[in-house]
Amino acid sequence: MGYRVAVVGATGAVGREILKTLAERDFPVDEIVALASPRSTGREVSFGDKKVLKVQNLETFDFTGWDIALFSPGAKVSSVHAPRAAAAGCVVIDNTSHFRMEPGIPLVVPEVNAKALRKARKNIIANPNCSTAQMVVALKPLHDLFGIKRLVVSTYQAVSGAGKDGMDELFTQTKGSFVSDPPTVAQFTKQIAFNVIPHIDRFMDDGSTKEEWKMAVETRKILDPDIKVLATCVRVPVFIGHSEAISIECEKPVDLRAAREALRKAPGVILRDVREDGGYVTPLECVGEDATYVSRLRIDPTVENGLALWCVSDNLRKGAALNSVQIAESLVEQELLGGVLTAPLPPEEDDEDDDV
Repeated sequence: MGYRVAVVGATGAVGREILKTLAERDFPVDEIVALASPRSTGREVSFGDKKVLKVQNLETFDFTGWDIALFSPGAKVSSVHAPRAAAAGCVVIDNTSHFRMEPGIPLVVPEVNAKALRKARKNIIANPNCSTAQMVVALKPLHDLFGIKRLVVSTYQAVSGAGKDGMDELFTQTKGSFVSDPPTVAQFTKQIAFNVIPHIDRFMDDGSTKEEWKMAVETRKILDPDIKVLATCVRVPVFIGHSEAISIECEKPVDLRAAREALRKAPGVILRDVREDGGYVTPLECVGEDATYVSRLRIDPTVENGLALWCVSDNLRKGAALNSVQIAESLVEQELLGGVLTAPLPPEEDDEDDDV
């Protein structure tokens, strides 16, 4: 049995990756449509090696009779069209920030909390922020083993999190530096080439950024509401692949051997941790890969029951496209398609951009 699948935001970096991932993983598709804004109507996008889809206009598209819609068009667009698709009986998997903290809308990373899909009541399922997704995949086996009560994370996030324009800005600034062109700063708050910027999304009243707030509240919704989280999110001059240095404080004594074994067995995790030059994974090595890689695993002696680790993942895949497709696969596996209740949400304004 196959499904009728719509990909919304199909011309963006994540939308294209969703199409690629659906094809690579042989998701059971009977019919597929690529949707985007009116200005992209008529453009062509690839689905697999041989099929080319002509982009249709999201604003006039009728979702009646379609089974699944994978959304990644930006929060404002999702706020309007995701409820419209849900009301038509289509199950929406939304990659934007708009619905993540809504009651009745599960926030899902399948390796961590796939059972939460059974609690969906509005035909909408949320995909978490990219930096949160890879972190909770790495932390789930450790939380099960030792009980995480507090974590401190510093992220090193690739410019692809800001979309194609962010990647273009890094490329242009880097190239311009060799011919003495003054850098043009548009997508980021300061020059990104040869620099790091401790600022992603807008600042909040407590001095944290919205990205840092997302990591805290999303981790609690997905993994455990009692975990305390302090995040510092930094943009770095890397095209693809987010990295995170994480320190955790646990309820129970930490056994390093048991932690290694749990990570080796954990779905979605690859442990590559050799205490020698090059015995760890960098973002360059994770591009195009599905796994979250864990390295530099060691006891943190500065807190009781402490453990530190390094994790990297392709933010366009596990942080966005892959996780969305895995949610769709989990809906199929749990036989939930057609069984999620429809209660559409009203459109709301959200002027925040999404980061992946």
